[in-house]
Amino acid sequence: QVQLVESGGGLVQPGGSLRLSCAASGFTLDRFTMGWFRQAPGKEREGVSCIRISDGTTYYADSVKGRFTISRDNAKKTVYLQIDNLKPEDTAVYYCAPGLGTAQSMCVSVPSGSWGQGTQVTVSS
Repeated sequence: QVQLVESGGGLVQPGGSLRLSCAASGFTLDRFTMGWFRQAPGKEREGVSCIRISDGTTYYADSVKGRFTISRDNAKKTVYLQIDNLKPEDTAVYYCAPGLGTAQSMCVSVPSGSWGQGTQVTVSS
């Protein structure tokens, strides 16, 4: 049974940083591509950063390039999202999800499979 547990969100001021974690279980992580997605109120879920676990290939949406860094720890079966220089428009619930294909294809086409409960990121002064 696929389980995904996101954590690390919170309320931060603009310019602040957060490190999100996604603990995965129930599947073989290194056979998949993992992605971080976010959904703001009234908006569709969008891919922000994805990583193909087997070779570490990454993809970032243009809106987060230079501020977000995705990484993984295969031994801990955990994927991280380091978020720096947070902006109010980053406010959203952040989710992780597994999928197949390249990091770019994973992020561009939001998967319809398993999702965790998400973690809320709120950027406000």
